[in-house]
Amino acid sequence: MTERRYDTVVFGGGSAGLAAALKIAERGFSVAVLEREHELGGILNQCIHNGFGLHRFGEDLSGPEYAERFIDQVEAHRGIDVYLDTTALEAEVDGTPVVYGYSSRHGILQLRAPTVVLAMGCRERNRGNIGIPGTRPAGVYTAGLAQRLINIDGIVPGRRAVVVGSGDIGLIMARRLSWVGTEVLGVVEIQPYPSGLTRNIVQCVNDFGIPLYLSHVVAEIYGRDRVEGVRIAPLADGLPQEERSFRVDCDTILLSVGLIPDNEISKKLGVELSPETGGAIVDAGLMSSVEGVFACGNVLHVHDLVDWVTEEAETCGASVLSYLEGAYRREQRRVVPGANVKYVVPGRYFPAAENRFYLRSLVVKNQAELLVSLDGEPVKRKRLAHVQPSEMVSFTLAPGELPESAGEPERRLEVSIQ
Repeated sequence: MTERRYDTVVFGGGSAGLAAALKIAERGFSVAVLEREHELGGILNQCIHNGFGLHRFGEDLSGPEYAERFIDQVEAHRGIDVYLDTTALEAEVDGTPVVYGYSSRHGILQLRAPTVVLAMGCRERNRGNIGIPGTRPAGVYTAGLAQRLINIDGIVPGRRAVVVGSGDIGLIMARRLSWVGTEVLGVVEIQPYPSGLTRNIVQCVNDFGIPLYLSHVVAEIYGRDRVEGVRIAPLADGLPQEERSFRVDCDTILLSVGLIPDNEISKKLGVELSPETGGAIVDAGLMSSVEGVFACGNVLHVHDLVDWVTEEAETCGASVLSYLEGAYRREQRRVVPGANVKYVVPGRYFPAAENRFYLRSLVVKNQAELLVSLDGEPVKRKRLAHVQPSEMVSFTLAPGELPESAGEPERRLEVSIQ
C-alpha cells in the first residue's frame, strides 16, 4: 500500500472536481484527484452535443470541448496529482480524512489530507427506483447508458424506442437516437409539464416531431427475452386511467427519470445529507457537517447547466483555500426556502460579504418574482421571466443588500418565489 499526504483530496475528475482542484492549487497547495474512469472529464466526455459554455466562456461548446479547457490546465499543473482508473471504496475521518483508493495502475493507495472535496457527481434513477410493472427483458436502459453506448462505444441500442421521462438527458437522447436511425415513438412524462430545459424540448422533441405525452405513465412493459412494447396510460387526479391506456410496440426503453447525488463516500465520511437535495448539507462556504469536508457540483445538488457546476466548484475551492490558510469564516446566518421554493443551497450565508445561492422552484410560472426577506423584511427582489422545477435559479446578494453587521444575533434569510 502506498501512503501519501496532500493538502486536499478531490473525489471525481469531472467538471466540478477539475475546477475545484485548479482553484486550490493556484496558491501552491498540493491536490490529489481520484477518477475511476480512464480519462478526466466525467460525464462531459460522452456529451458530444453542443450547448456547453455559453455562460462560462461565451461560446457554444460540446461536452468534450468544455472539459478539455480544464483538463489541459490540470495535466499541466505540477501541484495536482491525478489518479486515473482509481476507485475510492473506503474513507474515514481519523483526526483528518483518510481515503483508500484501489487501482490497477497505482495499486492500493492511502491518502491523508486535512481537506476533502466531494465532487462525485450523480447517478441515474433506474427501473427499480420507479417500479414499472412487467417482466425483466433486455432493452431497458437509462438514458445516460444509452448515450455512452452510442457516443463512446458506437453501439445502437435498438430500432424502435420509447423514452420514459422528459429530463434533459432523455430529450437529448431522443434526438440522438433519431440521428442514428432509431424511430423514437414518444416521450412519456408523468408531470403535466416537461422536466427538461425549454431549449431541449424545442430542439430535441418538437423539431423532430416526436410525440410528448404529458401527464402519462408507462403502466407496463411487455416482453420476455427482449422488450416487445409498453402500455401507456394517461393520468387523471394522479391515477392511471386504465380504460384509456394504449400499447406502443418497441424494442427499446430509455429511462430519464431523474438523477441522484452519488453519496456513498459522503456517507462513509459521516456527512449529513439533505432530504430535499439528496446531497450534503453545507454551510456558507460549502463545508459539510464534517470538519474539512466540502462538496460541490451534482453531488451537492443536481444542476441544469455545467457552467453553474464550474462556478460553484470554484467557490468551493476558494473556501478550501480559506480553510487551509486559517481564515475560514465561522460567523454565518441561516437561509431557508420560502413559498414555492424546494430548496436553497447553501443553507447558510456570510454576513457582510457577497453570497451566491442556487435554488429550485416548485411551480411553473411566467413573470415571477424572486423575493429575499430578512426576518420578514424584503431585502431583494428580482424579476424572473419564467420559472419551472427543471430550471435552476441563481442569484447573488452583495454585502450592501443585507442591513446587518458582524456580531448581530442570529437572523433568518428566507427565499421565495411570488
